[in-house]
Amino acid sequence: MGLEIVGFPRSNFVRAVRMVAEEKGVDYELVAEMPHSDVVKGLNPTGKIPAMRHDGLELCESLAIARYIDDAFDGPKMIPADPKAAAPVNRFTAFSATEVDQLLMRNYVVEYAFHKDEDGNVVRTKIDKAIKRFPKMFAMLESAVEPGCFGTSSFSMADCFVMPILNATNMFDEGKEAIANSPKLNDYFAKMQERPSFQATAK
Repeated sequence: MGLEIVGFPRSNFVRAVRMVAEEKGVDYELVAEMPHSDVVKGLNPTGKIPAMRHDGLELCESLAIARYIDDAFDGPKMIPADPKAAAPVNRFTAFSATEVDQLLMRNYVVEYAFHKDEDGNVVRTKIDKAIKRFPKMFAMLESAVEPGCFGTSSFSMADCFVMPILNATNMFDEGKEAIANSPKLNDYFAKMQERPSFQATAK
């Protein structure tokens, strides 16, 4: 069986693992499934996406999937083999998947997209709390891209995990303003949008 990535295409974690596959030149099939569907729960009891199938292996958790793709297939390494070179990549990949995702996706983007009152108005309680934390977060992001990529001078798995989050954040006014007001991050975001892996996973 070839590589199958299972999940909703607009999920930042689904897009991250797809970007890893694209960067390595790996052919894969995207099996579009919403979280908690029967198909997803058959692969991951928590119902979370993405999940993966490949050659008899079933796997869940985005970091595990991304690392499997990096190890199992030919192509440029998304995590360097040298432990010292790998350390910042692992650090900033984990940072994206935890702190950045929690603030910018769970408490900002998802709230805008899905938390509405009975009249269809956005419920801003979590959004406004998240925005108060933007200055610290965007200062960290600005510093992280100073080497040229996210935490390092070369494109890596960390970039695959942070770019879908930045793209979603940029869709809403406060997030767009925060990126625009961070010069290095704004330049980084514009540059990374041109990568074929980012463009190929836009849908």
